Order: sequence, then structure tokens, then C-alpha cells
Amino acid sequence: MHSSTKSLLNKHVFLSASSIIIALLLFTAAMPKQAQDFFAVIQASIIDNGSWFYVLTVAFIFFFVIFLGLSRYGEIRLGPDHATPDYSLVTWLSMLFAAGMGIGLMFFGVAEPLMHYLSPPTAETGSIEAVQEAMKMTFFHWGLHAWAIYAIVALVLAYFSYRHNLPLTLRSALYPLIGEKIYGWPGHLVDVFAVVSTVFGVATSLGLGASQVNSGFGYLFGIDVSTTNQIIIMCGITALAVISVMSGLDKGIRRLSEANMILAVVLLGLIFVLGPTVFLLQAYLQNIGDYLADIVHNTFNLFAYKKTSWIGGWTIFYWGWWLAWAPFVGLFIARISRGRTIREFILGVMLIPTVFTLLWMTIFGNSAIDLVYDQGVVALGEMVSKDSSVALFVFLENFPLATVLSFFSVLMIVIFFVTSCDSGAMVVDMLCSHGRNDTPLWQRIYWAVGIGVVAAILLLVGGLSALQTMTIASALPFAIVLLLAIIGLIKALRVEAFKQDSQLIAAIPHSSNENIDSWQARLKNIVDYPNKTNVNKFISQTIEPAFELVAKELRENQINVDISHENGLSFIVDHGEEQKFVYRVLARKHSQPDFVSEADDDDEQSYYRAEVHLEEGGQDYDIMGWSKMAVINNIIDQYHKHLHFLHLLR
Repeated sequence: MHSSTKSLLNKHVFLSASSIIIALLLFTAAMPKQAQDFFAVIQASIIDNGSWFYVLTVAFIFFFVIFLGLSRYGEIRLGPDHATPDYSLVTWLSMLFAAGMGIGLMFFGVAEPLMHYLSPPTAETGSIEAVQEAMKMTFFHWGLHAWAIYAIVALVLAYFSYRHNLPLTLRSALYPLIGEKIYGWPGHLVDVFAVVSTVFGVATSLGLGASQVNSGFGYLFGIDVSTTNQIIIMCGITALAVISVMSGLDKGIRRLSEANMILAVVLLGLIFVLGPTVFLLQAYLQNIGDYLADIVHNTFNLFAYKKTSWIGGWTIFYWGWWLAWAPFVGLFIARISRGRTIREFILGVMLIPTVFTLLWMTIFGNSAIDLVYDQGVVALGEMVSKDSSVALFVFLENFPLATVLSFFSVLMIVIFFVTSCDSGAMVVDMLCSHGRNDTPLWQRIYWAVGIGVVAAILLLVGGLSALQTMTIASALPFAIVLLLAIIGLIKALRVEAFKQDSQLIAAIPHSSNENIDSWQARLKNIVDYPNKTNVNKFISQTIEPAFELVAKELRENQINVDISHENGLSFIVDHGEEQKFVYRVLARKHSQPDFVSEADDDDEQSYYRAEVHLEEGGQDYDIMGWSKMAVINNIIDQYHKHLHFLHLLR
């Protein structure tokens, strides 16, 4: 780790971000109308003059992520070659779904399809074409493009952190472009921006969502919909988030996400069964077909030949919102994705949540439109136009077990908000702590409470709308930073490709153990299952002397070599500005196969291997029992490949 990252708290980022947040909060609280007008002018200017840039950026991200998933780079692992995923597939998907989309689906699942139906961009209001266009545009806004934005940010962060041991913060994405300067003021600036964007993004969402929870409580318990009650609700959500923060990622966020995924599936299943089931199955398939058929057209559609404010109010708003949320959601997804390959990561982040999201939008959106279009429930459409926060509960009134469904919905909304507040606090804390997650408890509580306080104050003084506008406007500079980060990722992946090519010039001598006297001795070595003591003895008596001999020869050729006992036994060749060569041997523990009859006394279920690890991770072969000459030849073979890699790189 860089010397400047030894202190746990990055005071430059922590104090700067806190100061900016307080200053913006005071400005918005003291002059909410002026703040709203100021940020609205900025956003209007961006939409009028920069909408093409948003559309082009998102299009590039979308196609680039697909390319990465299909390319040879897809085999690269987010971490060392021997790394395994930290979380099971179900837990991983639950956490990224809860952080990425969950609350939005509860808020917009009914509201957005109905709003598009009542005011379609091109079709005639109230027509079949309006129904189809409403679902197509909803799919477009909530589908692959949104998750591609999250995926590329998370991928950049996870790759540089887990593959190159850089801090898990936004600054690391710029390492291929500015190198060690990421530890100076340019890096601080990027992380401060990410902190401010995350705090206001989560706080704005928390404030807007409090009105939906209040509406649900009003429907269930007759509680008045008022600012005071919404403040109380936010205090309760913040308190729950603090408890979750204290529990940590593996308990708090993980368990809440899994619980919410179960609730979401149950609620989805109930609406599916109680609603027009066969029609929803037909609609889902057709919606997907319409969405995919027009995906390229819609990706680049700016309505340039039809003067309309629709794209600014919807598509550009969504692209800005996903980009603004990307530092938060991307860093959180990166945090939980160590050990997965790039291909597995992209499939998981883009495809599976999108399939579920579009299913949700079909079941809720098509059911809502069906109520208005076919069954004449006009009041639902009117209520959505008047107050979208109550759309879900007005929609549920038209189903059996309406009270039970509403209770389920309120519970899900609360858990989604707690998860967002909790994960937001964790991400901001990591940004202020050099990407570390083992920080003092007070730091995580500080940010969890801080997000709640910001949301409560803005709700109280009427400044949420201004901050929402500011959050969307902040997406423009972040989009530029993200494009630079993608260039850095491309450069780094090209280096990976050269590294892989260099490995093809010679085979690894798994069995070229020249100095074993007989085939019987060689076979005995293969079927032996040694304990830790024997492997460590072999490393010290055979491998270390082999290291010393090769090091002596290289030093005579004026090449710097270091032999380190930190984290195994390492042979390190320094090439100055070029990438160093690392050949490490670790005593790794493994479970014994069932056919082994005699076990070692120290651990009856395991044995140890002397495994070779290079800079990119474990190579999955064992050199236990090799002769000193065989070890020397293996070091030389790997060093030869490394020099060839450096040659390809130049």
C-alpha cells in the first residue's frame, strides 16, 4: 500500500467533503427557492446543449460493457487468479439489486408506465400504441443501459483494487492515466466529488421516499401525510440504518438484502397471480421483444426532428440520475464482487437484475395500465398525475388482500431505504478511508446519521427538489471522469492481454522434475500428502537456496533482486519503471482426498502444498518435493515469460 495511505482516515477527503456538504446544505436551506432556480438553470442548460453528450456517453458505455463480456478479457478475474467469490450468487444478486434499483421499482413500478401511457412521446394518448410505447420506454429507462453504467463503474473500481492492489476508491480508476498522482490532490478531488454526490443522492432519495412510506402508513393506519410525520419516518429509518451499520456488511446489509429479495418475489408473485396472469405472461415476452427490437434506435434517439421536452424530462433525467448514483452503487457492487471473472460479473450485474427489473415493470406497469385502459379505473391515472408517491397504494386497492399487499409494500420500502442509507454510509466511509472497510465504528455512524440529517433538513425547508436537480447536474463532470477511467481500464486490460500472450511461449514444467532419481521416487512425491511442518521445511531447505542462487547470478548482472519472507517466500526482481517480477511460494492448506488412509496428527482432514504464485495470483501448481535444480529452472522459465511480456508491452 502507498505510504500516504497508512493513516486510516483520509482527512483531506473527510474534512473537504464535510465542509462542502455543510456549505451546500446551508445555501439550500437558507435560500431554497434561489437554490432551486440556480440548479434548474444549470440543468436546463445541460439538457439544451449537452443532451447529445449524455446519450453518446451512455451508448458508448452500453456497447463497451457488452464487448468486454464477450471478449477475451472476460476470463480475467477481479482479484488474483486463485481468488474465489466472497458471496454466494443469490446473496450477491440480492445485495446489488437492493442497492441499485430496489427502491426505484417500488416508487416507479406503477407510476412511470402510467405516466408514459397518459403522456406518450409519440403515440396518441389512450391508444394501443400508447400502451406499447409506455412499456417500451419504461423498459428502456430501467433496463440494460442503467445496469451497464453501474457495471462499468464497479468493474473499473474492482479491477484496479483487487487486481492491482490499489485503494477501493474512485481515484484508483485514474491510475493508468496519472499514476502516483492519485495519492495527491487530483485523487482527493475525485473522492471528494464522489462523497458529496453520494451523500446528496442518497439523502434526496431518502427524502422523496419518506413521502411514499408516509402515504403507505396513511393508507394502512390513517396517519396524516405531513412533513412532520415524514421527518419522524426518516429518523426511524436512519436509526435502523445505524443499527445495520453497526452489524457490518456481512450481517446488516446482507441479511436485509436477502430479506427484501424474498419479500419482493412474494409481492411480485401475489400481483401476478391476483392480476391478469396469462395477459402478463404474453405482455412480458412481447415487451422484451419490442425493447430489444428498438434498442439501438432508442439508444441514439434525441428527438432531433421533433421539438419536444419529453427527452429532457425522462431519458436525459434518467441517464443523469444513473450516472450520479454510479459512484455510490458502483463502489458498493465492487466491494461485494471480489473473485468473479469479468464475464461472470457483467452477466450477473447486467443481465439477471435486468430480467427481474423488466418482469417487475411488466407485472406492475401492465397491470396498472390494464386497470385504466380496459377496466376504466380512471381514478388511478388521475392520482398518479397528481401525486406519484401514492400510485402504488391506489393501485393495490384494486386487488384482493389490499391491506396485506400494502403492508408488504411499506415493509419493503422501509427495508430498501435502510439498505440504501446503510450501504451509502459504508461507501462514503470507504471513500474517506483510503478504500478501507475496517474503519472505526464512529465513522460509519457519522455518515449514516449525516445522510439522515441532510435529508431531514432539506425536507423541512423544501430544498429536496433543488438538491435533486444538483445531483442530476453533477452527472456531467462525472461522465467525463468515467470516460477517462474507461480509457485507463482499456490500457490496463491490454497489458493483461500481453501478459497472457507472454505465458504461451513455454509450458510450465509441472512434471519436469529432472533430479528425482527414479520413477518410484517421483510417484511417491505425487501421492504424498505432507503436513505444514514438512512443507515449510522444504521451502526453507530447498526453495530458499534455489532463490539465493538465482538472485546471486542476477545481481552479478546488475539486476536488483530481493528475497522476502513476508506473505510466504517471495523472489522479487525490480525493473525500475517497468513491472517487477514476483515469484512467490506459499504453503497452502487443502482438504485431503477420501482415499488417503493415513492422516497427519496435526490436522486429520488436510494437507499442504508448496504453491507458486505470480504477481497476478496463484498458478495452481505444486512444487513440493522438486529438486533445487527443478525449482531454479521453473523460476527461470517464469522470468523468461515475464521478460517476453515486458517486450510485448514496449
